[in-house]
Amino acid sequence: MKVTSARTEPFSAIRKRALVHAGAQAAARMAAQVDRTAFLGLSEAELTPQVQAALLTLLSEIDDLRGEVARLKVRLGEMEELADRDPLTPLLNRRAFMRELARVRTFSQRYGSPASLVYFDLDDFKAVNDRYGHAAGDACLCAVAERLLSHVRESDVVGRMGGDEFAVILAQADRPTAMAKAEALAGAIEATPIRFGAWTAPLHISFGVREISQELAADSLLSEADASMFISKRERRGSIVGRQAEVASMTHTSPR
Repeated sequence: MKVTSARTEPFSAIRKRALVHAGAQAAARMAAQVDRTAFLGLSEAELTPQVQAALLTLLSEIDDLRGEVARLKVRLGEMEELADRDPLTPLLNRRAFMRELARVRTFSQRYGSPASLVYFDLDDFKAVNDRYGHAAGDACLCAVAERLLSHVRESDVVGRMGGDEFAVILAQADRPTAMAKAEALAGAIEATPIRFGAWTAPLHISFGVREISQELAADSLLSEADASMFISKRERRGSIVGRQAEVASMTHTSPR
């Protein structure tokens, strides 16, 4: 049998499968002078120097392809990691967070395990950017992200939804549990003022809570949590304005 090229050698389907299964060990077995008559079912007469050279070339190419596939898998993993990350903070971006929310919703539905969604929004964040610049605003966002991450469990999921909006998926948490945890998270965020250069200012945040249920899709759950947050923000602003008006009234009242 004459072999002109490693790529044109007419192996049978069985021989091809055996070659792939043998892999890189084939070259070692040949070098050790093992019984060549059993290798790929070739007879001693068929296992000529040309065939051996063709096989070694093919095995080398298979090894190269395996190495290239391994490198591509590593690179793909790195690219997927970057694609899921928010460009400013160490949190998931909106796309990746929504994927996780859909996954948790499915898990909760299948196993009857409670979970809740909390939506956060910084109060008066635009004023920070306008007065101190976007670098100061970015410092605020990073501070919020770090405080959220440091006060949740590994089973929880934290993401930045865009701008000054954040969301947290709390595993094994019904609505009362999630409300208590959301208040604790807001307290952790507001406990320490943000410092940026010579500028120091407190952080204020509003939140809304929605228990994850099978009746609503992931995007609807997020919308309801966002709406709950907006109501909380409006009530908080109204309370602040009311207190300010009360203080102003007391200040301008003439003593009797």
